[in-house]
Amino acid sequence: MSEYEFPSPAFVVFADAVDSKAALFRLIASHAAHIADFDAGTLEQQLIAREKLGSTGFGEGVAIPHGRIDSLEKPFGIFLRLNDPVDYDSVDDLPVDCVFALFSPEADGAAHLRALARISRRLRDGDFVAKLRGARSTDAVYALLASFEAADAA
Repeated sequence: MSEYEFPSPAFVVFADAVDSKAALFRLIASHAAHIADFDAGTLEQQLIAREKLGSTGFGEGVAIPHGRIDSLEKPFGIFLRLNDPVDYDSVDDLPVDCVFALFSPEADGAAHLRALARISRRLRDGDFVAKLRGARSTDAVYALLASFEAADAA
């Protein structure tokens, strides 16, 4: 069973262009708040606070911004694919176009770290990321993400 919620294609977003990392965080927070019925400002502030500790852009155009939220009951993720990569201050200085944002309950640090590790392992797989970049619909991206969830759960 997955430690984080990725329940439907609604948690997959294709975005045209954002002009900054701050705008990306607003987009993530807005979309996540809408589908998860949560306060966008709280989500955005958690992403910003975590990013101040160091970039969550780990290279090859991929980032995993994340935050821990007091009143959240269970972790959930949201995946964004940007048509135009955005500057992100990644470790390799490359702009980012694939973003997996993770939100977890404040009190469940161990599950948060396990989920981050699993997401990171998968998004370091160049073939998998190439498939995500090549997918043409939210349903196709969702199917790829769900298949890696099923494989991890087995």
